[in-house]
Amino acid sequence: MADNPPNVSLADLQALIRRMYFEKDQARGVEGTFLWLMEEIGELATALRSGTHEERLEEFADVLAWLATIANVAGVDLSAAVARKYGSGCPGCGRMVCVCPGSEKP
Repeated sequence: MADNPPNVSLADLQALIRRMYFEKDQARGVEGTFLWLMEEIGELATALRSGTHEERLEEFADVLAWLATIANVAGVDLSAAVARKYGSGCPGCGRMVCVCPGSEKP
């Protein structure tokens, strides 16, 4: 692993994952891919509870990669989806710094 890895945008990540895995991902489908994502989320939960920083780095990367995989198979542009929902502020209160009550999910 390089000491100074390049910055990778969400669009770059999605394109990278598509280039590497799309044929396999499309054959597996959304449902099968979703199961892999859930497995990776479980591994992330374990890493957050008792893992090393290096293990957390790897599991966060895996979760993002599998999310990008599902988006590719489903035909969703993650950058556009994030910009649409969060680009103008919190979806709940509309502010750039959320002021929604703590008991609510924004």
